[in-house]
Amino acid sequence: MSFSWKRNLIVLWVGVFFCSTAYSISIPFLSIFLSDQLGVTSHLEIWSGVSFGITFLASALISPYWGSLADKYGRKPMLIRSGFSLAALYLINFFVHDPYVFIVVRILQGLLAGFVPAAIAMVATNTPEEKTGYALSIMSTAGATGSIIGPLIGGVVSYYSSNRSAFLFSAVIVLVSALIATFFAKEENFDRSAARSRVRDDIREAGKNRAFITLLVLAGISTFSVMILEPLLPIYLLDMGIAKNTASLSSGIVFSAVGIATVIMAPQWGRLGSRKGYGFILFIGLIGGGIGNILQYFVSGYVEFAILRFAYGLFYAGVLPSVNAMIVQVIEPGFRGRAFGLNQAASQLATMAGPIIGGLLGAFLPIRWVFVINGIMLLTAAVLVKANKLESKVDSARSGAKAAAQG
Repeated sequence: MSFSWKRNLIVLWVGVFFCSTAYSISIPFLSIFLSDQLGVTSHLEIWSGVSFGITFLASALISPYWGSLADKYGRKPMLIRSGFSLAALYLINFFVHDPYVFIVVRILQGLLAGFVPAAIAMVATNTPEEKTGYALSIMSTAGATGSIIGPLIGGVVSYYSSNRSAFLFSAVIVLVSALIATFFAKEENFDRSAARSRVRDDIREAGKNRAFITLLVLAGISTFSVMILEPLLPIYLLDMGIAKNTASLSSGIVFSAVGIATVIMAPQWGRLGSRKGYGFILFIGLIGGGIGNILQYFVSGYVEFAILRFAYGLFYAGVLPSVNAMIVQVIEPGFRGRAFGLNQAASQLATMAGPIIGGLLGAFLPIRWVFVINGIMLLTAAVLVKANKLESKVDSARSGAKAAAQG
């Protein structure tokens, strides 16, 4: 390649870092924002779940379309489109005072999102094949680092100003992501002469690849596992006895614990995966994540809870990077934009379902039981990875993808 893939990796890492920071400044505190700023006083768990989930339902429906455009016109235009759109919508959120209008803006955010999957697809396509797994593991630390910094910024802003002000910070920071994509991201020798595919044909083609479909299901399960808890954590901390005026700051620290663990361990899992196989790392991550969730049932103190969330994050840091690395292995380069668009759709459907189901469970069950349900789901996924011999299927599909690329 005529340009340094490492330089592009750094540029896209920084862009995803700012985009993830913007998201996590305001999003983890939606339940508090709905209550204190928008006047939601009843069924707060359900309102929180819907506010989280509706954005991702919209994103799931539109992601295959954006993936098709990415393979036709390039991933960089998708970065620019989503970056500037999200900056404008975060700014609009600052002025919203009605919860129903807030839901409408959240839908628009889903329809116009897509910065992170476009960046991942761009790294996957513009990195040498033997370095792809490592590069994707490094990319996962960008989102994790943003999830560390964002909640802390959001918690401090909310504590000293208001949750509403956090949206202004999000707007400015995601604007930085858009500018980085515009001026520094580089996509080499992209051929725009090919006809754009139809989403229906893309889905049909993807359906023929059994390994890819299995990985989409695992990506959905992994994302669902994280998101089922996200709207409940601030409420759970209040149940632990955290004062309401410090709940945003305390939630920010707890959210950051998993991000810190991911930054520490994701590159290590990536290196180990290149030697031992990403299927092995995926299995270990799911087992560790499942046990870590179940153990959270037994803690009742804020400090112990944060420590256990950190320990859980050390294992779970290997799950999604392994899934992404295996998707690269089973898909030929010309289909990767669409593949990651479909992967985004699966993840966003899970991101939509997770908060809604989590909100409903939190309304009818003690929140600590949601951790147990979550842990059992992850342990079941780990067993299925082994039982279905996923790594063998990936090896077979990888051979087919290489033959298609060479043909």
